[in-house]
Amino acid sequence: MGVDQKPDPNAIETVTIVPARRLISEEENAFWPTHQGAFLTTRIADIGHWGQANSIWPALFGLACCAIEMMAMSASRWDVARFGSEVFRASPRQSDLMIVAGRLSVKMAPILRQVYDQMPDPKWVISMGACASTGGVFNNYAIVQGVDQIVPVDVYVPGCPPTPDMLMYGFTMLQDKIKQGIPPASDQWLSGRGV
Repeated sequence: MGVDQKPDPNAIETVTIVPARRLISEEENAFWPTHQGAFLTTRIADIGHWGQANSIWPALFGLACCAIEMMAMSASRWDVARFGSEVFRASPRQSDLMIVAGRLSVKMAPILRQVYDQMPDPKWVISMGACASTGGVFNNYAIVQGVDQIVPVDVYVPGCPPTPDMLMYGFTMLQDKIKQGIPPASDQWLSGRGV
């Protein structure tokens, strides 16, 4: 067809139809359930653990440079929203995860404990970075040498500062603990003290 020629509206174009290839034969997938009469069996506790693990709401509690990495985790590159945790709550009464991001000073320790006590049960804690976990390079009287002296910690994320993907890995470790039904460290902490 030339440049000035118009297509014929009565002409029928033939398109070769390639049949779809199947990787699995019909007989091999006959055991797969269909929507007719199929059912799923599970335990109610497993559904509850799955729901808890996929809707964790962290509290806004950044103390030092690790908080920048924690904020980056919720940005578009790492996107913690895929796990149902994009809602960083400003009120501890609406959150169930505290990410202690950075060094904790002795002066700030009572406030951290107060925020932790205001969170509803069940609640979890991630200690993010070397300073939060062990005091880091700040081995002096002004810095708490590990937040586990103030609040019980479920997951430790190492690094100085840990990258957002390291925090995401710690977050997925916490999700795995919740899905397995492992109780929060707060419950284990109190039972170890005879409470």
